Amino acid sequence: MKYVVIATKNKGKVMEFNQFFSEYGIDVKSLLDMPSVPDIAETGSTFQENAALKAEEIAAKLGQAVLADDSGLIIDALDGRPGIFSARYAGEPKNDQANLEKVLKELEGVSLEKRTARFICVLAISVPGKQTVFRTGYCEGKIALAPQGENGFGYDPIFIPDGYEKTMAELSPEEKNSISHRKNAIDQLEDWVQSLVKEG
Repeated sequence: MKYVVIATKNKGKVMEFNQFFSEYGIDVKSLLDMPSVPDIAETGSTFQENAALKAEEIAAKLGQAVLADDSGLIIDALDGRPGIFSARYAGEPKNDQANLEKVLKELEGVSLEKRTARFICVLAISVPGKQTVFRTGYCEGKIALAPQGENGFGYDPIFIPDGYEKTMAELSPEEKNSISHRKNAIDQLEDWVQSLVKEG
């Protein structure tokens, strides 16, 4: 089976990418399957820079195409925070619960109508010897007053997508994957995915 390398050790992301690529008959391998590949420091100042750093460095090490994503939460009432610092917003080590608690604390007193936000996902595909390709997807919504739901990961329990009265964490994986920022970015990779299938 053809496979694609995803530059992440985040089990939640790996599961989402697996669901997306399985319909094309493409297997997903992640850095969880490659313990010898070191973590890449995300030193960029934008989502695109961080995605490119991961994709390009690992593609160079492995000598094959690598797909990396950098994603996060942008909240209008917080001037765009947590932004590129979403994964470590409450500090080290990464802690999803601490991150969303910090966001809720900072939004205390802000009405639901003014809690507009969006998830962003920037994908970078690096193929050795070729220019890196980028695709960006968004999911618009607002921040809930309190966490709800057990599904998903990250900020899903406090993010209510537009058109829903439930948080991402209350949606089924299928529902979430049909509207997510990652799905919207991956949908723009159709040509690349089809070429991967043909190569197989």
